[in-house]
Amino acid sequence: MCREACGFKSRLPHSRNINYKELTLKIETQPRDDHQLTMIVEIEAVQLEGAKHRAARKISERSKIPGFRPGKAPYDVVRRIHGDETITQDAFELLVNEVYPQALKQAEVNPAGPGSLEKVESLESPKFIFTVPLEPSVDLGDYRAIRLAYDWQAPGEDKVDEAIDELRRMYSKTDTVDRPLQEGDFAIIDLVGANAQAEADAAPVVERQGHPIFIRVDEKEDEWPFAGFSRSLIGMDVDESRKFTRAYDLDDSDPAGAALSSSKGAAVEDLRGLTVDFEVTLKSVRGVILPELNDEFARQIGSLESLAALRDVMRAKLEQRSKVDYDNVYFNNLLEELKKGATIKYPPQALEHKIELVIKDFEARLAEQNMDLEAYLKMRELEKEKFIAEEARPAAISRLERSLTLEEFTRIEKIKPSNERLEAATRQTWAGMQGTAEFQKAMAGKSQPSKQIIEAITIESANRAITQLALERLKEIALGQAAEIPADESETKE
Repeated sequence: MCREACGFKSRLPHSRNINYKELTLKIETQPRDDHQLTMIVEIEAVQLEGAKHRAARKISERSKIPGFRPGKAPYDVVRRIHGDETITQDAFELLVNEVYPQALKQAEVNPAGPGSLEKVESLESPKFIFTVPLEPSVDLGDYRAIRLAYDWQAPGEDKVDEAIDELRRMYSKTDTVDRPLQEGDFAIIDLVGANAQAEADAAPVVERQGHPIFIRVDEKEDEWPFAGFSRSLIGMDVDESRKFTRAYDLDDSDPAGAALSSSKGAAVEDLRGLTVDFEVTLKSVRGVILPELNDEFARQIGSLESLAALRDVMRAKLEQRSKVDYDNVYFNNLLEELKKGATIKYPPQALEHKIELVIKDFEARLAEQNMDLEAYLKMRELEKEKFIAEEARPAAISRLERSLTLEEFTRIEKIKPSNERLEAATRQTWAGMQGTAEFQKAMAGKSQPSKQIIEAITIESANRAITQLALERLKEIALGQAAEIPADESETKE
């Protein structure tokens, strides 16, 4: 007897806090390779008979039976009017809702989400076959044996020299010159970027008229719209045009400070997954006259007393930026080491949910470019199934396994931020959100943030604080400096 034939719902609640009639159950559980559980539950025939009588009473409550008040018609009367099939079907539906939560409790199974009824065997002594997704599990293995050297070195004086030279160029004077563009020049360009897969009359994804640009003396990653862009213009004459094509990966990140305020500036994160045809037209070239490198220059920049003071300020900024960049790579590698040594199990439903989140995130970025996923896939001549299998699914697996691993590490190491740490994280989150378009939209017409905004910021702040503490602890372990975990530790030492 199949669930479709009986009209059963295939999705069942994962909660066990449901009122049900106590039943005598015979339960057998069979683990599956996909981190789910087959749960076979058998009840006695007399319990089915009782369920039929309860089903008949409910049928009589919702239907009009001549000569009887609602719910008072005898079983045989209801059976004669509505038939055995209707009563049996309703009885099985009652039993499923009673059997499933009781069986979970009795078998001590903690489900990760809604289970499903696969089939029912036998009408005499019914046997229900359920599939139950299990909570994800992570065994970190000997994670305290992880070792990864931390070899950050402060930038040398040559980098300070480069930074100060960059400042000199920023404060330089320029004169229009009649020659091809060369290193160190400033230029004014018109820049248009079209989605290579879009229709010919589609609006550009990037459009900047009269855009100023400095021709770098070397190629750097933190250049918009892509690394090496300015140097690709060297040798151009005024009114000359050049074309470039750039394919942006799904995981391309926006270089620091590169996002433009214009709606057609297009931060790199907005171009992820797109192939963009750029056309550049050089409008003017201005040669650079650098200011003298002396104490007067330092006072002009930041009211500093001397050139030496300027060097100290630039050195501190470079060190901070360099350390942030190094830490990003270091902690990513450290998390990969943690994940590599872990045994991670989760049901397919957990991955499907994460895939949905990855796709929704990508759709939101496409929407900012006035495009939907269907149009995007059509332009790439890519089937949705292939996009999910080759792009969304791997990204979802990586995100899910990393989050599960870090969550288990946090639990085992008993990471708990102090109130001071939480307050600092909250201030940081508020400061970061207030300048975003999303926050401004949510606050439109409001003098105070809503309860939902406050709750979202509180949760985000707590997550940030916990993650930061977990990474710090993981670094201590990797350097062999971590203390043992006290059995009664309630707060992480800072």
